[in-house]
Amino acid sequence: LLDIAGLFGVPHVERGYAVTPDDLIAAEKRQGVEVRSGDALLIHTGNAAAITSEGPLYVDGKRGSIWSGLAEVYPVAEEQIPFVDMKERMLFAEAIETAKCFEEGVIESAAAANIGSIMGIGFPPMTGGAAQFMTGYEGPEGTVAAGEIGLAAFVKRADDLADKYGERFRATQYLRDLVAKGESFPA
Repeated sequence: LLDIAGLFGVPHVERGYAVTPDDLIAAEKRQGVEVRSGDALLIHTGNAAAITSEGPLYVDGKRGSIWSGLAEVYPVAEEQIPFVDMKERMLFAEAIETAKCFEEGVIESAAAANIGSIMGIGFPPMTGGAAQFMTGYEGPEGTVAAGEIGLAAFVKRADDLADKYGERFRATQYLRDLVAKGESFPA
């Protein structure tokens, strides 16, 4: 998520403002992030899609669309990452942050983690929540954890994603310790 409104220190940019390549690069620097090939990019302007009688995303009577210059700033990779990796990177990033919350004592029960992740950060409800996703993880076909189930499979797949896409996907020591002891998150 690149926060363009935050870049300018406002709750929202002026409606219809055209985000420039310089804005995107400045937001990356300000937030200390780097958008890489295969990343899903969300741009926060503070302006939720306006639903009008014409439908969503109309600005000055014209239907909005994806900015035409986006591919110039972030070129489309010649080889696209597998869909399963894209899907799981989104889930794993949030699940690993949830594991860190256990590690730091911010959450103390799987129930709180599951409810909080669904209601608070928008973790997909069909997973049961972030803690349930990790403990009930089923490795999909074509991945290093294919056919495996449980927290050990989650840790194995997290390390695979980290090797491919960066350390932010690496399983924490807390998760490794749970696996080594055959334990799970506190109820």
